[in-house]
Amino acid sequence: MNILELEHINKTYGKHQANRDISFVVPKGSIYGMLGPNGAGKSTMIRIITNIIAADSGVVRFNGEVFKEQHHQLIGYMPEERGLYKKMMVGEQLVYLGRLKGLNKVDATKKVKDWLEKLHIADWWSKKIEDLSKGMQQKVQFIATTLHDPMLLILDEPFSGLDPVNSNLIKDEIFELQRKGTTIIFSTHRMEQVEEICEEIVLINNGQNILQGHVKEIRQRFKENKYQVLYNGEASLSALNGYDVVEQGNGKLILKATQGQSPNQLLRALLDQGLEIHHFNEILPSINEIFIRQVQAS
Repeated sequence: MNILELEHINKTYGKHQANRDISFVVPKGSIYGMLGPNGAGKSTMIRIITNIIAADSGVVRFNGEVFKEQHHQLIGYMPEERGLYKKMMVGEQLVYLGRLKGLNKVDATKKVKDWLEKLHIADWWSKKIEDLSKGMQQKVQFIATTLHDPMLLILDEPFSGLDPVNSNLIKDEIFELQRKGTTIIFSTHRMEQVEEICEEIVLINNGQNILQGHVKEIRQRFKENKYQVLYNGEASLSALNGYDVVEQGNGKLILKATQGQSPNQLLRALLDQGLEIHHFNEILPSINEIFIRQVQAS
């Protein structure tokens, strides 16, 4: 079942069409990547999903129903720009934000303490937001977004300002939330994070979705039949009919199949030459490479 369905979404500001006939679905329990260059229409799309603004046309369905006001309480949205009150103390602010999302004071206080402990910042309760670093504010913003146990969590650049240790800490919590049933929409410019975290993606450019699907399937779709081999021995490249040499040297060989040969055929041909193969793999394009290629072509 899908937790979110968007059908033919259009949004125009004056003469600028921010979203143009966008349709995609987000499966329940998935980590779903929403990608696109600056100005592509992602932020407008997120605001429509969260009902901050209304689409000019099209339908948004949440958990099988046309979006209603009460669905707000089931969504957590962490914007790229922080929305924290700088003069308030961390604990006081998080309890306040939790109560705005429907928690009573006792439950909100307990959940805040649990989250502060989980993210190793239990002694920050009485610190003011303005006294925290950018990365530390990001951890507080993450807690504020997840405090009410939303069904759908929308994270816009959640690792901004975080060092590698704290990035891994937040990443682990994202996977734990997914394990417990939360659906996560992940918006970022960091393509390596997309490959590591997301199961499916939609790529938006110039207000349109130009690519969508499972990450693994997309990488297979755009592969170029290139293979990398690490070996010992003397390779006779003239005997490898139907392959172009992309790179060779120091026991490394990158070949491109030009006649649709399978990986097994290439490996067999190399072994028949008496080579000692240490490593053999098909080179798949990264999401970053696909992203650049598709954006430039659209």
